[in-house]
Formats: sequence, structure tokens, C-alpha cells
Amino acid sequence: MQLRVLIVDDEPMARHRLKRFLQKAADVTVVAECGDGASAVAAIQAHDLDLVFLDVQMPKMNGFEVVSAIGAERMSAVIFVTAFDRFALQAFEAQALDYLLKPFGEERVRKALARARTFLNGSRREDFQERLTGLLAATGNSKANCLLVREKERVLVLRPGEIDWIEADGDYVRLHVGQHAHFIRSTMSYMEERLAPEGFVRIHRSRLVNLDRIKELRPLFHGESVVILKNGARLNASHGCLKELQDRLNATL
Repeated sequence: MQLRVLIVDDEPMARHRLKRFLQKAADVTVVAECGDGASAVAAIQAHDLDLVFLDVQMPKMNGFEVVSAIGAERMSAVIFVTAFDRFALQAFEAQALDYLLKPFGEERVRKALARARTFLNGSRREDFQERLTGLLAATGNSKANCLLVREKERVLVLRPGEIDWIEADGDYVRLHVGQHAHFIRSTMSYMEERLAPEGFVRIHRSRLVNLDRIKELRPLFHGESVVILKNGARLNASHGCLKELQDRLNATL
């Protein structure tokens, strides 16, 4: 059986890497590549596909919105691709066909393909559609707002309440959890949007803090302040962020 595959990822290098791995399989034909959700929907509708490698985090239209636009009953078999995101956990819990956690290697892609072949050679299409529908419903569950952090051969599940504060570090963010620090590939803007409902507030261009971890504020010069956490950490807060911080603190009192 020849597998007709579509690759969807907004990062060109990620698409190239995955395509390189897939082309090593004699029974795989990469039909097309897409860099955004809208073009992915068009490609899925235009081609007779067996399998879609679908990135979860994309601007404007994410991977789950692509599935929703197509409809679970019409969606090709899908393997989700994600970079340490709560959706990977949801995919696992909902028993989606499979997911790849970035950065993945060639061996992990081979295993995903093997699982896809087993599924496509069977008669479990209705079961897959039901699981995919359940997965779409799970994306709206705020209780599943966890972050996955890959460390060597294990994946840590971090809940927002466990995180003390977050800081930017190049193309990554560093999550401070007690005496430990963990890295995930993300932006501060995305983390702020995602964790604001969980009680996080930006105190600086490069820092987010869990409101529950704040012990006190101390004024500095030129309108700035230092935020002291319950664990003793001292974080400078910029003048531009102080009003929102104070408003959020007042709202919790």
C-alpha cells in the first residue's frame, strides 16, 4: 500500500526535516506541503490523502481548527505534531492515532508510520472518527491546560499552578518550578495569552509571574519595583507593567 501523505507545519525547516525522514520509506509519497492552516484545508480537500502530519500550533488557524473545518468524519488519518504543548497530552488521553513531540528523530517517525499502516490496513475508521471528535471537544477543556517538557527520555507534565515564574531566553522560555528550571520552545506573548486565565501576569517584557507566588512589592527608582516571591526570588518589574500587576493583585484580595 502506497501512503499518500500531506505535511503541515508553519516552520519550513520542520517541514524539510519531516519530509526527509518520510522519503526514506519506500511506501510513502509526500503529495504536498503546507505552511498554514488555510492552505492545509484546501490541500486536504483537493487531494486523496491517506495520512496528514499536522502541526498543532500555527498562526491564524491551528491544527485542531483545520480538523474542525474538514470535519472528523471526512478527515484523513492524522498524526499531530507539537512542541511541548498541552494538546499533545490531550491527543494521548483521547487516543488519537499518534503525535510527534518536537524535536523528534527518524526512529520516532518510523514508529508513527508503522502505527499509521496498522490503522489504515484495518477497519477501525469509525472508531478513529469518534476519537477525533472527542479530541476536538477536549481542546476546550481548560482543566487540561498543562505544559509538556521533554527532558532526555522522559516528558514532564507541568500544571500552571506549579510554575513560579517564566522568563524569555532567546527562542525559548524558561519555566521556574521551585529549585528547578525547564525550557520549552515558545514566545512570551503566547505564554502570556495562554496563562493569563491561570493567574499569570507580565511584570516585564521578558517575565511572567504566578500571582499566587507573590509575597510583596517594593518600590525602586523611576517608578519601577521589585517583586519578591514566596520562595525569596526577586524580580524587577517595569513601570509599564506595574498598573496591570497591581490591578490583578487587588482583584485577588
